[in-house]
Amino acid sequence: MNHSTRRGGPLSGVRIIEVAGLGPGPFCGMMLADMGADVLTIERSTANDTRQEPLTRNRTRLALDLKNPSDREVLLELVEHAEVLFEGYRPGVAERLGFGPDVCLKRNPKLVYGRMTGWGQTGPLANAAGHDINYIALTGALHGIGRNGEKPVPPLNLVGDFGGGGMMLAFGIVCALLEARRSGQGQVVDAAMVDGAIALMAMSIGFKAGGTHPDGVGSSILSGAAHYYDTYETSDGKYISIGSLEPQFFALLMQKLELTDSDMARTGMTSAQGFDANVWKTMKPRVAEIFRKRTRDEWCALLEGTDVCFAPVLSLSEAPFHPHNQARQAFVDVAGQLQNAPAPRFSGTPTDHPRHAQQGSQALGALGERWALPSSAIDRLVGASRL
Repeated sequence: MNHSTRRGGPLSGVRIIEVAGLGPGPFCGMMLADMGADVLTIERSTANDTRQEPLTRNRTRLALDLKNPSDREVLLELVEHAEVLFEGYRPGVAERLGFGPDVCLKRNPKLVYGRMTGWGQTGPLANAAGHDINYIALTGALHGIGRNGEKPVPPLNLVGDFGGGGMMLAFGIVCALLEARRSGQGQVVDAAMVDGAIALMAMSIGFKAGGTHPDGVGSSILSGAAHYYDTYETSDGKYISIGSLEPQFFALLMQKLELTDSDMARTGMTSAQGFDANVWKTMKPRVAEIFRKRTRDEWCALLEGTDVCFAPVLSLSEAPFHPHNQARQAFVDVAGQLQNAPAPRFSGTPTDHPRHAQQGSQALGALGERWALPSSAIDRLVGASRL
């Protein structure tokens, strides 16, 4: 294998150091590596082998004990050849370990230094422990997710860790990278999950300002309170989703369901009744009763592909085999394991098929050829069994 071969994608040739962490950090690294960046993951010497996880793919892996001065110097030598470094420690930890922004930017003034935290680098909660559920709870995002009259429900860890965390960090890194290439000056990117989750709430914040976003849990149109935007159980115990917001889509839904009831027809989103929570409560059981009369597959045969705004609710075991996902190759086989395909897609700089992370002799070749790490440093790594 030619270790100097660049991977395809719009970030091909960009050298990035990822100091390994959990959740949003690896997700950010996956996004950047999927786009062709040469991502070198620095792990603890005792790190578990997670090469087959989608979040760690397309990387080169190197085990370093960053409390060891010799290993830390290897990291700083790599910094001199990198365009980006990102880490997910609590504020001040990287500084105490000797590779904080000041030290790294002194070694490489063009470096983009990304920092991924839950609460941010500043503020009264900056040094407190937390997880996705806590971060989105503080932003107003979690409060709106759930059933009306019940407690809020965590939406997996999609809003804080990934959407408001890793994705925002990747976006911030690319923005700062463009600036560094223009000005020659690196900078610190402070990506906090609370900030990112609030950004994701922009539409809801706008609705709130306009008086159309009620404060109750699960009480807004887009949280499933309305009968025309919700999931429904089918006769076989499965579920379908309906999103007939616009009047033409709601009219088609009425037609497909063979509902000529004028009272029902006047309850779409654009009517006065369509914004009435009392109407929603009246209509929801009627719509639910209709959907319980057929199986999910039968509803798919009637509604899928129409402008009703319909889709079956699929499990993660079912989703890869839906014809639409198969046609777009949204899931790909990576050495016998089904994984998410790189996204988004590019017409002029397509990404390569994902591969598992490289280590050992493969990592050695990458460090010597693509990262130009001095042979003396490589010899130290080999002698300490770091590769």
